[in-house]
Amino acid sequence: MGCLIFLSPGCYTLKSTSIPEELKTINVGFFENNATLVVPTLSQQFTEALKDRIRSTTRLSIVAGEGQARMTGAITDYHIAPVSIQATNNNAPPIAGASVLSITVQVKFVCDECKDKKINFDQSFTKTMNYAGDINSQEQALIVAINKQLIDDIFNKAFNNW
Repeated sequence: MGCLIFLSPGCYTLKSTSIPEELKTINVGFFENNATLVVPTLSQQFTEALKDRIRSTTRLSIVAGEGQARMTGAITDYHIAPVSIQATNNNAPPIAGASVLSITVQVKFVCDECKDKKINFDQSFTKTMNYAGDINSQEQALIVAINKQLIDDIFNKAFNNW
């Protein structure tokens, strides 16, 4: 049994990631939290997780100054809403049986030095996660899980040419 490998000139591939060969550096800006409900650590957590993903799965160097590409944006929505309502046994008001945490991030990706300008985008990404019980005991774990999903979508849009 043989193995056949195709190499495409002008494209760098790592772990199913397609990055234009000419792209070597990227500036990832700080994603400010502009949502109505602000979690103080969310901006830092999201920005660092995005940088970590780029560092660990690409050959790109993240630079503080001018990069060949730049990724900027903001957290535009963070909200919690009930998914189902539970009745109580007494005259107390109904309570949420399950709730959903939703985070939306607006991302702008621009690669001025890339030949293919179709890879540039300015798009919102939203992910949600259902949970039961009190948000306070679960919020950080939910944020980590949703950030991972958001970053997967953003990464795929920027580097996998979907």
